[in-house]
Amino acid sequence: MNDHHVLSLTSTATDGAARTGRVVTARGSFATPCFMPVGTRASVRTLSAADLEALGAEIILGNTYHLMLRPGAELIAEFGGIGGFSDWHGHVLTDSGGFQIFSLEPKVTDEGARFRSTYDGSYHHLSPEGSVEVQQLLGSDIMMVLDVCPPLPSPLGVIRGAVDRSAMWATRAKAANAAARAAGSTQAQFGIVQGGIDVALRAESAERTVAIDFDGYGIGGLSVGETREEMLPALAATTAVLPADQPRYLMGVGDPRSLVEAVALGVDMFDCVLPTRLARHGTILTSQGRLNLRNARFARDPEPLEPGCACPTCARWSRAYLRHLLSVGEPTAARLTTIHNVHWLLGLMAQARSAIAAGTFDRLRAEVAEHWA
Repeated sequence: MNDHHVLSLTSTATDGAARTGRVVTARGSFATPCFMPVGTRASVRTLSAADLEALGAEIILGNTYHLMLRPGAELIAEFGGIGGFSDWHGHVLTDSGGFQIFSLEPKVTDEGARFRSTYDGSYHHLSPEGSVEVQQLLGSDIMMVLDVCPPLPSPLGVIRGAVDRSAMWATRAKAANAAARAAGSTQAQFGIVQGGIDVALRAESAERTVAIDFDGYGIGGLSVGETREEMLPALAATTAVLPADQPRYLMGVGDPRSLVEAVALGVDMFDCVLPTRLARHGTILTSQGRLNLRNARFARDPEPLEPGCACPTCARWSRAYLRHLLSVGEPTAARLTTIHNVHWLLGLMAQARSAIAAGTFDRLRAEVAEHWA
């Protein structure tokens, strides 16, 4: 670990560009490649910190935009940050708030973004420095810089503007965190690469972000409307530039096929609302692909969601019972299906780590490709 970096990636095995290892932080360490369940409002929807511990999650994601509005970052700081507030003792990564803000069509200048709260319509301004300040209060182990995240497709000029402004904001975000770092802060800070699906812009953005020198690197602006076939070359152009000894985090990607393809390109960290959102709508992740639990054929099915699954839900309850809960709108349904989906996705990452270590990762890729389009 460089003396000015507060975390490091120790790679224990590689299989092609795929790698497995551990990210070591001031808090401890977590295994990679890893999936981070999304705890938007200091909670993964329908689950508690105890549930996440039981499922073996080592790191979760908190949402800066939502938490700064409600209950407010200062209040959370009074409780010792997101971990103290929610009694979660694992790692926390906070996003910068940018992704949510850019979905609200904000007024953006070089100074930052002005946007309206989805809660009460009040106006707020978030700058690169302000995002750092909020995340310091939230007390995450890893904070992300504020970036510009355009939807795809966007005109090349818009993508170019996002790359330039994101680089400028990243420089300011690092400077904003410098005093805390000089005073001994162990909160890591990741830069974010933009560039849409333009391979040259991706490489340029990666080079400019690496030159600022962060503890790790997020890959943003993907999974925002483009196909997987468009995403992967842009991702490959990015990982080729990012340092091998620092974590690489593909933001907002969670479908099983994209996960394993990104791992094959050397990505270490992922987050997505996919497993929790699908669960609430009755869509179950299985090794054979998606299962729609609302389907009438499961009304009398005594089998668990996935035979052989070791999650708490599959250990006790049948498809028939869980389908009934979904059909009558019983909140327990979302909780029990979410437990399964999060367990399944964490398990897929564990399989990836084992396969890389065994040199059989291509076999896992083929299996996932067979069942997931």
